[in-house]
Amino acid sequence: MKELLTSNYSLSTLVAGVDEVGRGCLFGPVVAAAVILPDETLSELKSSGIKDSKQLTSVGRRKFDLMIRQVALDYQIGYCSAGEIDRINIFQASLLAMKRAVTKLKLRPSLCLVDGKWAIPDLEIPQQSIIRGDEQVLAIAAASILAKVWRDELILRLAKKYPEYGLEANKGYGTARHLLALKEHGPSRHHRRSFRPCRE
Repeated sequence: MKELLTSNYSLSTLVAGVDEVGRGCLFGPVVAAAVILPDETLSELKSSGIKDSKQLTSVGRRKFDLMIRQVALDYQIGYCSAGEIDRINIFQASLLAMKRAVTKLKLRPSLCLVDGKWAIPDLEIPQQSIIRGDEQVLAIAAASILAKVWRDELILRLAKKYPEYGLEANKGYGTARHLLALKEHGPSRHHRRSFRPCRE
């Protein structure tokens, strides 16, 4: 993974990596994380094998989640509920979740590096959108891990309350079992009713 920060920004600059997860799910919130890593830990984190959360196992994500939390200067989680997603659409909700994560940071970053094509609206901090940033920027990859672990843990707690949907296995995505359960039981209050499988 190429770490863009080491050559482009001074050591005194606070740079936050920002990413979201759960955009394609049928159940639960879309979740974002913002994380500020100290420059002196970047090489060690890179050599440890940290990468985009989608390329890691659940065990690897949990290991790196703990490591990131231990060394980060600051990190925060933001999310939008299924109800908010239904009201404003998943695209806007994803951006809002990222904004919420950034604005909760106790340290104000000088720059936000945001995964994807689109800038976060009305963010009063300079930002740079990076397509496939979670594969190129360590801080964005770290944010993807924090967001993924936080969301998965939430879904596992909700799975005990809604066992009929098989959430412990699908994490809210539209697997065959999940789609069948929707037909048999209908959507729960945490389902995204604006998504077609939850309407039918």
